Amino acid sequence: MGITIFLLNLLAEKVEQLMEWSSRRSVIRMNGDKFRRFVKAPPRNYSVIVMFTALQPQRQCSVCRQANEEYQVLANSWRYSSAFSNKLFFTIVDYDEGADVFQQLNMNSAPTFMHFPPKGKPKRADTFDLQRIGFAAEQLAKWIADRTDVHIRVFRPPNYSGTIALALLVSLVGGLLYLRRNNLEFIYNKTGWAMAALCVVFAMTSGQMWNHIRGPPYAHKNPQNGQVKGGLKVHWGKNTTHNSFVKWLRAIPHKKWDESYIHGSSQAQFVAESHIILLLNAAITMGMVLLNEAATSKGDVGKRRIICLVGLGLVVFFFSFLLSIFRSKYHGYPYSFLIK
Repeated sequence: MGITIFLLNLLAEKVEQLMEWSSRRSVIRMNGDKFRRFVKAPPRNYSVIVMFTALQPQRQCSVCRQANEEYQVLANSWRYSSAFSNKLFFTIVDYDEGADVFQQLNMNSAPTFMHFPPKGKPKRADTFDLQRIGFAAEQLAKWIADRTDVHIRVFRPPNYSGTIALALLVSLVGGLLYLRRNNLEFIYNKTGWAMAALCVVFAMTSGQMWNHIRGPPYAHKNPQNGQVKGGLKVHWGKNTTHNSFVKWLRAIPHKKWDESYIHGSSQAQFVAESHIILLLNAAITMGMVLLNEAATSKGDVGKRRIICLVGLGLVVFFFSFLLSIFRSKYHGYPYSFLIK
């Protein structure tokens, strides 16, 4: 009987403390001690959603910051809803404040969302599948409803940046058309439209939309000094000779892409990687345009032959670079061309 009263008092104390913290901030920050006391240790009659993350600037985790914004939206929606109760709490554990928690759970990636039920240990479904579903607040709310039967209606603060940007774009285009109202022949310029279309295609095929959604870092940087690690480069100086540069060029086919700029996994990429892919695709396209020009033009035969060779060189050389990047990201891909 005495033990039961003690446990009830302990539970009431924990719930009261969590409610007090929630009244101050929708997401409760926890270190190792708080996590073990309020999340892991019994007794509990409440569910806890924990976001394991790394928000410190030196961690270079832009995805963590974006996921945290969505997490804050969800927690605020719950905190200020009419259904708010002491049956569900939102917490966060930052690696720099609770590294022991990460070690205890054998966790080596961030961000990660987990649900800790009132009774028993978390099951496999209590870990949110961020890679497959994403980290939008609406998706998190649906997952929480499946695990806790608590339904949260997500309320987002109004964002007028998109409307303002669209208004500025329309104003700019309208102003340009007004200034050129007496000469609108440029609208029918096929070359201009073709260049614009190619720019859009290059941007999309290089992964710019993925960058906009996921917000990856520009390149892999050393967390100690913030500088990009490694790099495939040649340094020019007083001792640089023609022979040393030639040796460097000959060594390119045997070098692997440095993961400072090319991510080693097919599931992620760096912003610099998108820029590299964009330039390679542009060079290959230029080569194809030159080949087409050499085949269809009616100019001097010698000049057409030179254009053909230049175009062929561009396609072959830069396509081999593109294939080598693909091969470095999809481990086990057996094919290569010129550059491994």
